[in-house]
Amino acid sequence: MHTVVERELELKLVLSPERSIPVPARLTYRTDDPYAVHVTFHLGSEHPVHWTFARELLVEGVFRPCGHGDVRVWPTKTDGRSVVLMALSSPDGDALLEAPTVPVSAWLERTLRVVPPGSEAEQLGIDDGLAELLATTPADDLYLRDPWPSDESSSSDER
Repeated sequence: MHTVVERELELKLVLSPERSIPVPARLTYRTDDPYAVHVTFHLGSEHPVHWTFARELLVEGVFRPCGHGDVRVWPTKTDGRSVVLMALSSPDGDALLEAPTVPVSAWLERTLRVVPPGSEAEQLGIDDGLAELLATTPADDLYLRDPWPSDESSSSDER
């Protein structure tokens, strides 16, 4: 059984230091993809924009600047409010998004209760899958048996 933790909230797309526009978004965490968070931005078009990145990046970014390359996250204050900024870069363009810290932190806290840090691999069942792949079966005996017994073993059988 897989669990999904979702949160709808309004982010701000920062266009300049003086101007931003509201962007409805959905934060999604799924236990069948335990290392990732999924963010869907509804930009008023028919096709929402989806981003997926490491949950650890968002968890750390609530407290201190982190990330490099396509996704960077850091905390700051805007107009006396605590916010989390997410800088996203892709071949299609760059975006700076501002999210309110309290609802993001509360949502992250829910994901961490569902799958505590360090236990993500257990959700994937990798150990069970490997054990199943590596388990011997009765047919394995046929493959493990020497098809050409040595002369010594056959001569000792004749005595």
